[in-house]
Amino acid sequence: MTEDVIIIGGGLHGSSTAYQLAARGRRPLVIERNHVARHASGASAGGVRRLRRHRAELPLAMESLALWRRLPELLGDDCGFSPCGHLLLAETEADLAWTVERAATTRSLGYDFEEPIDRAEVKRLVPSVSNAVVGGIIARDDGFGNPLVTTAAFRRRAESLGARYLERTEVLGIDRDGDGWTVATTAGRFSAPSLVNCAGGWGERIAAMLGETMPVRMKAATMTVTARVPRFLGPVIGHVRKKLSLKQMQNGTVVIGGGYEGRVDMEAGESDVLYAGLPGNMKPVIDAFPHLARVPIVRNWTGLEGNTPDAIPYIGPSPNDPTLVHSFGYSGHGFQLGPICGVIVADLVMQGATALPIGAFQPDRFATAGTLQWGAKEGTAVEEQKAV
Repeated sequence: MTEDVIIIGGGLHGSSTAYQLAARGRRPLVIERNHVARHASGASAGGVRRLRRHRAELPLAMESLALWRRLPELLGDDCGFSPCGHLLLAETEADLAWTVERAATTRSLGYDFEEPIDRAEVKRLVPSVSNAVVGGIIARDDGFGNPLVTTAAFRRRAESLGARYLERTEVLGIDRDGDGWTVATTAGRFSAPSLVNCAGGWGERIAAMLGETMPVRMKAATMTVTARVPRFLGPVIGHVRKKLSLKQMQNGTVVIGGGYEGRVDMEAGESDVLYAGLPGNMKPVIDAFPHLARVPIVRNWTGLEGNTPDAIPYIGPSPNDPTLVHSFGYSGHGFQLGPICGVIVADLVMQGATALPIGAFQPDRFATAGTLQWGAKEGTAVEEQKAV
C-alpha cells in the first residue's frame, strides 16, 4: 500500500508532524514501536520554556510559544498549558553574575524575555523559598503543559484529518527504490515518496539503517510526584547550577524532575526507576523548599529520551536524499519545541525548505567527527560558543 508520507515515531514530534501534514492535505502513516507517548513524550517534565535555551533554539522556541497559545484553536485542547513563568534560583554571587551575563547575551540576540531578579522579587513570587536563595532569572511568559494530553491532542487532530497510526509496530528494514521508500515492519510493508524519522531515542538506529551517522545516547529521565500540599508555588522552578525542576499542579501535587537517571534497557525498549538514588535527587528540592522534606512521594516513573553530543536535536533533510527528513535527539528539552518542529518538518517534506533557521541542527554534523565530546549542558556559555 502506498502512503503519502511515512513517519517513524508517534511521540509528540511525530504527531505534531502528522497533524501539520494532514492539515495541508497529506495522509501520513505513523509507525510507532510502542504505544504513543510511552517514553519521552509522556514522561517529560512538560516544560514550555525558552529560559536558558541554546541560542540556536531560541528562534524556534519563540515561534513555538506563539503556537502553544493557539492550541485551543488549532487542536480544540489547551493541552494543560499554564503560562505561569519559569524561574531559575541563584544561591551564590557567582550564580547571580551568571544571570546577568545570560540576560545580556540573550538581549544581544534580540530577545528580552530573560529577566534577572533580586532576592526580594524571588520572595514575592515564591514566599516559601529558602533564605539561601539570593536572586534568580525568570521568563514570565514561560510555563508548562501536560505531555500526555498534548501528544494525544496532536494525534487526535491528525487522525481526524486523515492520518493513520500503527502502534506496537517495529521497523525491520528500510529500502530506497525509484518511487520512494519502502519500510518493512512487523505489520507488513509500506511505501511512500517521503520518509520522516521522528523515532526519538531510536532515531540513531533508523538513521543507521539508511547509512547515516547520527549519534545518540539513551537516558531514562526520572519523574516524581508528591502527595497534595497547600498551594505554595506559582512559577516552574529550576536552578542556575543544580539539577532541579519542580512545579505544583492544580490539584496540589508537586511534580519533580531534575535529571536523575533510571535504568535503560535498549533492547526491550524499557526503563526503570533506580530507587536507591532518589534521596539524592530530592536534596536540591528540599534545600530550596525545606517544608517539603516530610511530604510523601506517591509515584515515580521513567521514560527513555535520546541525547545528542551537543545537546541540541537533529532537524533537517538527509544530505543524501531530500525526501528523507530527520527530527529527533531533543536531549530532554523537546516538549516546548513540539508544535513548531511539526511545522518545520512539514515544510521540508512539502516544500523542500523552511523559513526558520535550522542550520545548527544539521543531521550530518557528526558524520566525520573524531572522538565525540558528550555531555554539553544546555544554555551554558561553552555550548553557546559552539552554536551557529
